[in-house]
Amino acid sequence: MFAKIYSAAVFGVDAYEVEIEVNSAGGLPAIVVVGLPDAAVKESKDRVTTAISNSGYYWPRGRTTVNLAPADIKKEGPSFDLPIALGMIACSLETDTAAFSQYSFVGELALDGAVRAVKGVLPVAIEARKRGKKALFVPAANAQEAAMVRGIAIYGVRNLRETFSFLSGECTLQPTRGDLEKFFATHQSYEVDFADVKGQAHVKRALEVAVAGGHNILMVGPPGSGKSMLSKRIATVIPPMSLEEAIETTKIHSIAGLLTPEQSFVPTRPFRSPHHTISDIGLLGGGAIPNPGEVSLAHNGVLFLDELPEFHRSTLEVMRQPLEDGRVTVSRAAGSVTFPSEFMLVAAMNPCPCGYFGDLKRECRCGPSQVQRYRQRISGPLLDRIDLHIEVPSIEYRDMASERSEESSSAIRERVSAARKRQQARFANDSKTNCNARMGTKHLKQWCKLDSDSQELIRVAMTELNLSARAYDRILKVARTIADLASVEAITAEEVSEAIQYRSFDRTLWV
Repeated sequence: MFAKIYSAAVFGVDAYEVEIEVNSAGGLPAIVVVGLPDAAVKESKDRVTTAISNSGYYWPRGRTTVNLAPADIKKEGPSFDLPIALGMIACSLETDTAAFSQYSFVGELALDGAVRAVKGVLPVAIEARKRGKKALFVPAANAQEAAMVRGIAIYGVRNLRETFSFLSGECTLQPTRGDLEKFFATHQSYEVDFADVKGQAHVKRALEVAVAGGHNILMVGPPGSGKSMLSKRIATVIPPMSLEEAIETTKIHSIAGLLTPEQSFVPTRPFRSPHHTISDIGLLGGGAIPNPGEVSLAHNGVLFLDELPEFHRSTLEVMRQPLEDGRVTVSRAAGSVTFPSEFMLVAAMNPCPCGYFGDLKRECRCGPSQVQRYRQRISGPLLDRIDLHIEVPSIEYRDMASERSEESSSAIRERVSAARKRQQARFANDSKTNCNARMGTKHLKQWCKLDSDSQELIRVAMTELNLSARAYDRILKVARTIADLASVEAITAEEVSEAIQYRSFDRTLWV
């Protein structure tokens, strides 16, 4: 007896269809799984047979062969348990599975037949719809996540018996409903606001410039100056994600297993803040089964690295590729997986080991060599990739005690959105460039032309500060963003001067 059941597996951020062929024949009882299965898939035969028995069905007693096609791609994870079990039951009962071809199935089985949640259901649902399937059967815990995909019926199933009973017409199930547009429109809110932060007007200005152009930023200041507090509010002034961006972001979080029945969609820009002890794999992604790292989980959002010099230097250096390319490639013997990683890097650090170098209120206890070693933990090439360096001084008492209301995130976001719209119009014919920070050499020549005063100003800065060619390009990009915020087309010496001021680590104070 032969049965064919359709499923899907995740590779990178997308899914591909998997045909599960089950054939039972005579001979000694045995179950063989072929088609490049990993350990979790090989172990599924023990879970599946026990779940079948405990659900009141029989599994084929002869030699049963389970083939996972295409056979040249390694199959990973326990999500094939449910379709394998359905194929084995169909063979045992000699059920014609031709009608099953319009469905796709994913789910892990418990020994009692319950269907457990799996990762990556959203890309699986998108693939099933693309393949023209009428319905997708997923674990009940994943139903809301899959229901965000229109054009395909989503059935959340609780156990194996319920699933096969529905397929054989013995019971009915109601598809799970999801209104993606409504959910997306009603869940774009934040619990924090820039109005909560007292003082630090020049830092807020630098953050506004950084967000408006999608620039990376480094904040340097003593403990308690508000670096972390400001960073956590950056996502509140970035223009809201489009629906396409939200779906792409949610796919990555789905693959990482971060979605829950209560939070089945990511409607707001992610804010990721990994600890400084994180490994290279944790930051970039990888593992035996490649999973997205923090740089990909922050895609379309903010990656905040607090206490930047405390990160392992090798960990920071591997960030060069995603910072430049907006994607990260994880290579393994079985193949390469590419994850998107277009994020805004926000880093914070103390100026020295004790944290009070240059502070007017407390005396620094560090010697010059200690300060130098501390700062040298951050390489020059990495600093070159950070467009803005801003000093964050201690907050004055008069600012903390002031009753003056601070500017809200919504007011800042309006100016940022206007600047972003100018950039979208500017790069309308270039799908790879969506903000000033992503401009290439061709764009710099076209959109960052300088008058004679600006050229002289930047020439002096290049000479006095010993700037690299990459730092020169960064200054031009930041100046372009400052001009966009001012709604002017031409870059003047005023914009260039402000952009140069955001290169603290290139000035003698930090050398």
